[in-house]
Amino acid sequence: MSPVIALTSATGLVGHVLAAESEDIHLRGKSVAELADHVLPSLTAAMSLLGTQHPDEADNFRGTVLVAVEAAAGSGKGEPSPAVAVMARKISAALDAA
Repeated sequence: MSPVIALTSATGLVGHVLAAESEDIHLRGKSVAELADHVLPSLTAAMSLLGTQHPDEADNFRGTVLVAVEAAAGSGKGEPSPAVAVMARKISAALDAA
């Protein structure tokens, strides 16, 4: 499964939000570090907001993101590279930090 399929297969409120085309999403950065500086805190903030406003959707969001991460890491095709494994742990930690 590709990460895009994982994200577009989401259900519930998360699925509706991910299915909507948004012009509000702007990822700036030319390096992984710059992107991570933006994305990881945003994942934590999203989990915090969902936990407050839609607690049942927080688990849905976390699961959806982790399925996409597993798909990107090539789950089922052997072990991911060390760099991919580290980033997957960072994403998981950002989701759990809320």
